[in-house]
Amino acid sequence: MVRMNDGGGGGVRAPGIADEMNPTGTGSRAAEVDYVRCFHWHEPKESQCSSVVFKHIKAPVHLVWSLVRRFDQPQKYKPFVSRCIVEGSVGVGSLREVNIKSGLPATTSFERLEHLDDKEHILSVKIVGGDHRLKNYSSIITAHPETIDGRPGTLVIESFVVDVPDGNTKDETCYFVEALIKCNLKSLADISERLAVEDYTESIRD
Repeated sequence: MVRMNDGGGGGVRAPGIADEMNPTGTGSRAAEVDYVRCFHWHEPKESQCSSVVFKHIKAPVHLVWSLVRRFDQPQKYKPFVSRCIVEGSVGVGSLREVNIKSGLPATTSFERLEHLDDKEHILSVKIVGGDHRLKNYSSIITAHPETIDGRPGTLVIESFVVDVPDGNTKDETCYFVEALIKCNLKSLADISERLAVEDYTESIRD
C-alpha cells in the first residue's frame, strides 16, 4: 500500500479509504486522493516501501512548475543539492549527476529522467546509481492548480518507491525519505511564494 502523508506528523494508509476520509466526496483531501489515483502509480515489492507527500503552495501553478520541471537544475529549490551536471539536451532518458551537500549520508547521485509532461505537470525521475542507500528509488511529482484564500495556488504531490535497506524497517525508510521530500517542498514553497509576491508587486506598479 501507499502511505499518504499531508506533511504533518502522521499519515493515512491506502488511497482506497477515500470515502472514510471524506464521506461527502468533496474538499481538498478527496482531490488529493483522486490525483494520486490518476498520476501516482507505484507497485512496491515486498522489500520496498512507498509513500506520498502533499504540499499546498500560495503561488500559481505555472510559476511552481517552472522550478519543478528543471531536471537540469534541481538546485533551484532543493537545498541539499550543490551541483547538477547533464550531458546534452534534456529529454526523456537524460541522465544527471547530482552532487549532494555535506550533512547527508551521500555525496553523489546518478538519476534518469523517466517522464516529463508540461501539459499535465508531471515529472518522473529514477535513481540509477550513486554512493547512497536509496536503491531502486523512483519518484513522481505533479503540480495541480487550486485556489488558496481566493488567489491562485498549487497543490504539489510527490510520491516514491524505494528498496528498504538491510537493517531498516519500512516505516524508518519512509520517514527518512519523507523528511527529505518535505524539506525540498518547503523550499519550493518559500521560493515560489516569494516570486509570486514579486510578480504581484510588479503588476501593481505597471
